[in-house]
Amino acid sequence: MRTPEEISQHLLDAARKAGAEAADAIVLDESSVSVEVRSGALEAAERSEGTDLGLRVFLGQRQAIVSSSDSRSETLTAMAERAVAMAREAPEDPFTGLANEAQLIRDWDIQALELCDPAPEPTAEDLLNDALAAESAALTVDGVTQVSDAAAAYGTHRVHLAATNGFSGGYERSSRSTSCVAISGQGTGMERDYDGDSRTFQSDLRNPDQIGRTAGERAVAQVGARKPATGVYPVLFDERISSSLIGHLLGASNGISIARGSSWLSDCLGQQVLPEHLSLIEDPHRRRMSGSRPFDAEGLPTQRRAIIENGVLTGWTLDLSSARKLKMASTGNATRGVSGPPSPSNWNLSLTQGERSRAELLRDMGTGLLVTSMIGSTINPNTGDYSRGASGFWIENGEITHPVNECTIAGNLRDMLLRIIPANDARPYLSRVVPSLLIEGMTLAGN
Repeated sequence: MRTPEEISQHLLDAARKAGAEAADAIVLDESSVSVEVRSGALEAAERSEGTDLGLRVFLGQRQAIVSSSDSRSETLTAMAERAVAMAREAPEDPFTGLANEAQLIRDWDIQALELCDPAPEPTAEDLLNDALAAESAALTVDGVTQVSDAAAAYGTHRVHLAATNGFSGGYERSSRSTSCVAISGQGTGMERDYDGDSRTFQSDLRNPDQIGRTAGERAVAQVGARKPATGVYPVLFDERISSSLIGHLLGASNGISIARGSSWLSDCLGQQVLPEHLSLIEDPHRRRMSGSRPFDAEGLPTQRRAIIENGVLTGWTLDLSSARKLKMASTGNATRGVSGPPSPSNWNLSLTQGERSRAELLRDMGTGLLVTSMIGSTINPNTGDYSRGASGFWIENGEITHPVNECTIAGNLRDMLLRIIPANDARPYLSRVVPSLLIEGMTLAGN
């Protein structure tokens, strides 16, 4: 059994021998175990292990990528020969290529990030007990008629990246999760909701009883939902789903969208896009976070940066290719799998929290909608026009009166984001730390 580092170096050697002028290789070694229960009994159990390989070769400004799940020596040689043959027929890309030596990370302290739990891997029985506990807790909630799914899982993920420019590095991360989906009501009046938690360290995971109970309480709270009135109202995006708004902003500030000219933020660099007291910080060095890493998929050091500072958009999210297209420097945000080239993506994020609680925002909004779940979306990437299906709770005189569903909320993201009012309820242990967000004057389509 060879290590991911040994496999990646073998791929590079094979690429050079096949005639590649430059190359990089990525090796992903993953294992996972999961269980699902239903009605107090084991419903499904699954364990998987596998190694996936990706090789990218360059001939001048032509590149080609091949992938495999077979790490035998003869397969690595065949991959390299195939990739070089493909590169000879590929069109030229003036923006492709490896990082130069001066751009590469020199050293890093992987232990400081605590990406992998040193505790023993949980047994299948441990996972089964967690799933059963979550299901049982949900069923104790008055009004819950069944649990459609309760599950627990554990996994490890090793990655190693090597390139002919001299970079070679890797790390391992772990994850442990528990989830529960509860159903309330009968027949056409059935409603469902969920709760779950996923952590790097098992000791940080929330209690399965709490997860199941919360899922049950959320499902029961949805009973009797009806359509709200059509009109213009304030909308409070619950902390569970508020990060989706920030996700739309991140998508619009992604270097690929900017380079293509297909972003509603294209002309907003250096301009105010959030209220002036809010900042959006990216920090890939937070401990025990799924979005943490010392270097990106091109061997560049990751860095803490203010994507938005005091409401002003400071820059785009870039990998090497998109940076070259825009005549800028990479922000160290490249990600990649084994079958495609790098592309820019974001790491851990946090939005400035407000001074008021969610309850205080509800009280002050008067009449409007608290959104706890969203389905579907129609987002115009060029204009930022926004429309999504939503469900949640109706607010009258600052208090929740009844659940609502089958409605649509609409607006324009550029205008919406400039009006957001944050609560102070963000969960600090998530990779995206975003509180509940109130936006006044949104169009609501219901009855």
